[in-house]
Amino acid sequence: MTTPFGVAVRHLRARKGVSQKEMAAALNVSPAYLSALEHGRRGTPSFDFLQRVAGYFNVIWDEAEELFRIAGISDPRIIVDTAGLPPEYTAFANRLAVEIRDLPPETIRRLAGILEKACNSRRKTG
Repeated sequence: MTTPFGVAVRHLRARKGVSQKEMAAALNVSPAYLSALEHGRRGTPSFDFLQRVAGYFNVIWDEAEELFRIAGISDPRIIVDTAGLPPEYTAFANRLAVEIRDLPPETIRRLAGILEKACNSRRKTG
């Protein structure tokens, strides 16, 4: 298992030609922590850590912003708070939690597309 953040960090490491061990030493974290982040066994990294990663790879502002955004959507143990929402929202969130492991990638892509369209539509009218 991995996360979008894990994929992004591996891409940055490959681009720079550094190992996990080298990167971990430069960022003053353990190689085990970095490995856990890359493999989705840790939650969202701290803002401080993200700044150190961006500095280590000397990424431009837009790329750093994208790295921060990706980190924000990479927590493998997300909690969906439906308190105060209609019952069908809670039912949907729980059903998704139960079924997500068995959904094929194409279904995930279609659901993500539906969500993206709904969010874009809401932004335009909001």
